[in-house]
Amino acid sequence: MTPLKFAVFGAGFWSRFQLAAWKELEGAECVAVYNRTRSKAEALAHDFGIPAAYNDPEALIREQQPDFIDVITDVDTHAQFVHLAAAHRIPVICQKPMAPTLEVAEAMVAACREAGVPFFVHENWRWQTPIREAAAVLNSGIIGAPFRARIDMVSGFPVFKNQPFLAELEQFILTDMGSHLLDVARFLFGEARSLYCQTHRVHPDIRGEDVASVMMRMGEGTTVVCNMGYAENYLERDRFPETFLFIEGAKGSLELGPDYWLRITTGEGTHSRRVPPSRYPWADPAYDVVQSSIVPCNADFLKALRGEGEAETTGEDNLKTARLVFGAYESAAKDQTLHFS
Repeated sequence: MTPLKFAVFGAGFWSRFQLAAWKELEGAECVAVYNRTRSKAEALAHDFGIPAAYNDPEALIREQQPDFIDVITDVDTHAQFVHLAAAHRIPVICQKPMAPTLEVAEAMVAACREAGVPFFVHENWRWQTPIREAAAVLNSGIIGAPFRARIDMVSGFPVFKNQPFLAELEQFILTDMGSHLLDVARFLFGEARSLYCQTHRVHPDIRGEDVASVMMRMGEGTTVVCNMGYAENYLERDRFPETFLFIEGAKGSLELGPDYWLRITTGEGTHSRRVPPSRYPWADPAYDVVQSSIVPCNADFLKALRGEGEAETTGEDNLKTARLVFGAYESAAKDQTLHFS
């Protein structure tokens, strides 16, 4: 198998974990790193044995001719690099959230569609081992048709201490965590028919919201509530960054609780098992369930890039999640329920 050559755009916090995850897979080789500060690109390239570093994206594309580009920059530059990739007919992967506004996200998707360029969004939350296991149980039909569910990622983890730029965002929890949880809701239950959201700002010294609750009516009639928060308060069941699920069905219930315990209750009783994530030496123990999910997410992209099937989180698909995220802000601002056709 001839490896696909790729370039990484961005040398920040997540780029190291993204590159480490790519190294777990056969069939992809990073040949260059771009960063606007060349010294950061050179440092990352040195640490990962990557032969070239640039602070000029056009020069990188011209000289390296990558088979695809993995954009791991801040959200405000995603559109710039996705449009650049589309202009050069190069497949592109972009971190979430896709864009700072829905209009910008729609233009990114349109540019790649018109250029015939594959466009993927790195939405890895749905690829977490515990969530995939819960989805398999749900799809088996053992608890019957789901009618109500809760998806929670609420933590007192001091997220602003290791990522202080988050405190400066005008829009925070819904774009940061809501992008993940609303995508998980779509993954498990289909598309939303309606949405209502409320937000709070608990930290007095941040610009955006740090707590939000979103209630949706999904396509098959399931009521889903997504709770998210970084209030830095004290919680008995705080297992950052684990996501908890509780799903009620016509014949039973499913719970994904702390420490990756999956409990299925039916008329035969409750059956419990642990569904922990894979462990990698490069993953930060405080983020391992999240960072380990990068590997299967990248594997899904690689399969699609090789023409071996469709990826789950394409730009077209993630645009549906983005509409929920920005719809949640509209709902909260107007204190109204939004309805989707």
